[in-house]
Amino acid sequence: MLACPAGYEASARTMLDWLIPWEFSPTLLVVWLAAALLYALGARRRRVPRARQALFWCGMALVYFALLTHFDYYALHQFFVDRIQQVLMHHLAPLLIMLAYPLGVWRAALPLRWRARLLRPFARAWPWRAVAALLFNPLLATLLFVALVLVWLIPRVMTLAMLDWRLYLLMNWSMLLSGLIYWGLVLDHRRRPPARMAPGLRVLSPALSMTPQILVGAIITFSKTDLYPIFSICGRALDINVLTDQQYGGLITWVPAAIIEAIAALLALRTWMRLSQQRPRRATPRAALSAAP
Repeated sequence: MLACPAGYEASARTMLDWLIPWEFSPTLLVVWLAAALLYALGARRRRVPRARQALFWCGMALVYFALLTHFDYYALHQFFVDRIQQVLMHHLAPLLIMLAYPLGVWRAALPLRWRARLLRPFARAWPWRAVAALLFNPLLATLLFVALVLVWLIPRVMTLAMLDWRLYLLMNWSMLLSGLIYWGLVLDHRRRPPARMAPGLRVLSPALSMTPQILVGAIITFSKTDLYPIFSICGRALDINVLTDQQYGGLITWVPAAIIEAIAALLALRTWMRLSQQRPRRATPRAALSAAP
């Protein structure tokens, strides 16, 4: 099965047609619906500011638009649209979702009995603690966040991802999950501990992570050769010159991603300034227990 099927002609569609997935993924749809349902239930059980709810639903809408609509077809047949899709999944949508701080809302959606008998024992079990220590390590999360952008932009790797639907799904899942983990660390509004990343590092990390992406985006933008001929092989959806398409894609990798990370750094700076004006509280045994992941 090819990830970039040929023979499809773009035509004028109704809004309902656009909401139909191009390559349907039951797993992705189930995960999306579960996250949405849990958040809706949690928001009914605890008071969540409307602004935070709006951020969450905007992020979820972007994820749905990028992966579960016909926008995915154009991402498979146009390089600059593919770059838009990756910026949405890796930067903007995870940033909005984690800026809404959904973990507490999701937890509130579960019955108290489930939280006491299932969630807490699971969180205290050593296998989960080992996995969490690895996944949420600030250095590893930052390196993974940057590396995934660079790896999937290697021409040969992108060619394989466009031709193999399994690699294509892996690319999308890895970009989305790494974005959620990274922005969750950067946008954490608590002190360290229980936060895993120090407030100053939350400001510095986006500045460091954007640098390789800017360099790669500039290289793609000013390249005079077709780095990604796979889009010509699959058939381009729009009548745009190959190098122009590539330049647009490079600029999208370069500018919007850098702007989003600069905004995240400013948000982290605001949190750092707020924390620096507060006196640290002594953690009581009960508070320490409740803060445990």
